[in-house]
Amino acid sequence: MTSPLFALFLREWRIARRIGGSGAMGVVFFLTLVVIVPFAVGPDPNLLARIGPAVLWIAALLASLLAFDRLFQADAEDGSLDLLHLGDTPLELAVLIKCAAHWMATGLPLIVAAPFLGLMLQQERMALLGVVATLLVGTPALTLIGAIGAAATVTVRRGGLLMALLVLPLTIPVLIFGVSAAEAAAGGTVPFFSPFAILCAITLVAVALCPFAAAAALRHLGE
Repeated sequence: MTSPLFALFLREWRIARRIGGSGAMGVVFFLTLVVIVPFAVGPDPNLLARIGPAVLWIAALLASLLAFDRLFQADAEDGSLDLLHLGDTPLELAVLIKCAAHWMATGLPLIVAAPFLGLMLQQERMALLGVVATLLVGTPALTLIGAIGAAATVTVRRGGLLMALLVLPLTIPVLIFGVSAAEAAAGGTVPFFSPFAILCAITLVAVALCPFAAAAALRHLGE
């Protein structure tokens, strides 16, 4: 018999794929940002290789923002959010499950696409591995932080801009250490494992704290 948590995960994964959270949309946006960079900074291979990790991380962050505003809004519109409030499953755990499904549907496709797009930015093999490793560790933190903004703006119509203003400052530490680790993997002066370990710690802190913050925002807005 299917457990309630697994059933919730499957439901949220299907909704994330179908409603405003298409992984294909994020990948297309990701591709668009990467493609326009050489037109903006020039086709110099050395310059593209140097800024490539930062460009890939910024593009992944902006692509992730596309789907955050629908993380809880669809549930609020169809009444599912009220059922989550009244259900036996703790709301914090339900938020964590929703974030996991959202990351599987939107974050994972970006990670898969990153090595192919990195080739357009003249990235070497080690640099590509560093970008993939840092995105694999860091994008869950982006999703969890985005859940806070999505929960805080769930009752705001077209609150995507407000949500982005709330989320972007909180994602700066993830961006800093993600780019630092990716650049270190490409042969930077900083050892790779130092910023990578901090990035892992940020993600673990996000797993521990963000579901509680998002659940508290949802409870407050539901009062």
